[in-house]
Amino acid sequence: MPDADSDPNFRRRRSALYVPASNLRAIDKARGLPCDVVILDLEDAVAPEAKDAARANAAAAIAAGGFGPRELIVRVNGAGTSWWRDDLAAVLAAGPDAVLAPKIDHREALVPFELALRAKPGIALWAMIETPRAILQLDAIACAAAAGPLACLVAGTNDLAKEAGFLPGIDRVPLLGALGLLVLAARAHGLAALDGVCNALDDESGFARQCAQGRAFGFDGKTLIHPGQVAVCNAAFTPDAAAVAAAQAIVAAFAEPGNAGEGALRIDGQMVERLHLAQAQRTLRMAATD
Repeated sequence: MPDADSDPNFRRRRSALYVPASNLRAIDKARGLPCDVVILDLEDAVAPEAKDAARANAAAAIAAGGFGPRELIVRVNGAGTSWWRDDLAAVLAAGPDAVLAPKIDHREALVPFELALRAKPGIALWAMIETPRAILQLDAIACAAAAGPLACLVAGTNDLAKEAGFLPGIDRVPLLGALGLLVLAARAHGLAALDGVCNALDDESGFARQCAQGRAFGFDGKTLIHPGQVAVCNAAFTPDAAAVAAAQAIVAAFAEPGNAGEGALRIDGQMVERLHLAQAQRTLRMAATD
């Protein structure tokens, strides 16, 4: 994966809020929230009888803009449903930053979305990983990044737990193996990775632990289902003062003229290699103020 200092496509994605596209008030509110990503949802959060209205709302919201620096994504209905072709036509005409494809459990499931996006090279493809089969097919799915617009893997932990028969709880012990594999597949193929949602809206301390867990696993951020979760999530995925100071020291040391050809340096009693420089550069980008 390119380091954050040299990657022109680097985006902070600490908090990615799902917003039901059937709810105009929620869409308008999202324009002023401090989340990094807004995901207008046409799938799980929208009842069948509201699908057409939600699609129209999403297209209108994209056209109207007003989301500022927030990355704007639309989760369409899955291929094979009666809605997905109309979803893609409307969404691609409007021009979001990316389309989020649900229920991607094998490489071929991405093909219909890749074909549709060929005419819109500026729109990226994100994939929901939410079934046991998807976990077992992660490398093949992530390989699609080499030949197409795939840019991000998103953990669908609710569906995954249901399909696998897991009882994860707030600490998600049964899910940890799958989450680790998802991040590894993403990193192996230069993709971003977002953690799944937390349903425990009244358990702020549990939610904070889950955010910290996702950060420790290497996720870029976490998907959210309520605006009240944004601040805690942003804090968890923003490097703290100590991490920023350490990163600044590494960047400064390698920037010294006398160290230009060095592959490793001793900094504050630690052996630091150039791979740590890339990590430090990313840390500073993640900590950058809005």
